[in-house]
Amino acid sequence: MSAPGRPRRLIVNADDFGRSHFINEGVRRAHREGILTSASLMVNEPAFDEAVALAGECPRLGVGLHLVLACGKATLSASQVPGLVDRDGQFSSHPVRTGTGYFFKPSLRPQLRAEIRAQFDRFRATGLPLDHLNGHLHLHLHPAVFPILVEEFSTLGWTRIRLTRDPLWFNLRLAKGRLAYRLAHAMIYAALSACAVPSLRRLGARHTNRVFGLLQNAHVDERFLLRLLEQLPPGDSELYSHPSLDESKHEFEALVSPRVLAKVRDSGIALSRYSDL
Repeated sequence: MSAPGRPRRLIVNADDFGRSHFINEGVRRAHREGILTSASLMVNEPAFDEAVALAGECPRLGVGLHLVLACGKATLSASQVPGLVDRDGQFSSHPVRTGTGYFFKPSLRPQLRAEIRAQFDRFRATGLPLDHLNGHLHLHLHPAVFPILVEEFSTLGWTRIRLTRDPLWFNLRLAKGRLAYRLAHAMIYAALSACAVPSLRRLGARHTNRVFGLLQNAHVDERFLLRLLEQLPPGDSELYSHPSLDESKHEFEALVSPRVLAKVRDSGIALSRYSDL
């Protein structure tokens, strides 16, 4: 149970909104039939227009920008950001190599800045309120990307961001297996988040106390979710997943599970969005 005066609030987010029709349908149904409260929009993927229309039909769904700088398509043309994309305007599908290049090639920073601005502009053109900001593969916290977001804070208009820190000690109580993966990711993102906190405090940008989902890596199933809800700490938390009706149907099914719905109700957990922080 939560401590007196400290309610438990949970943002339940879907990443990759707009990437495919099956993901969009998973988001729509998980929001209407389950516990999903928000979704992060990819502005250059094939089902973008459908996602925007769907968001207009779901006024309680908080929609944020899922900034894509790897494993996806750019907003700007290849001639405008030649150091970031191939001739077809696609970012590299090798995130580690991409992140290394962004770090060790300062000459790419102006192109990164231009592409980031363009993705914000495309989101703004939808007319949807910007609920939050995060990044595909969490590249919004990359040492070459995050400073740009800070420098452009007032221009871009973001005020709430995913601070990707998934507590390893807590995750070990909820799930087993893949220890090396979980340990490495917990350490990397704990360090990146710690570096980001001073800037977020100075800007007055809001974030949750913790983010669940990173250490699960597409294993947010009903069993994990029930355990998480049972032991959810006081304060504000985010759980992100990738619900869809094809590749990640198990994550969709977890979000609409009657057992999960009952657990949320019986535990007194308040479902919220980033705009509620």
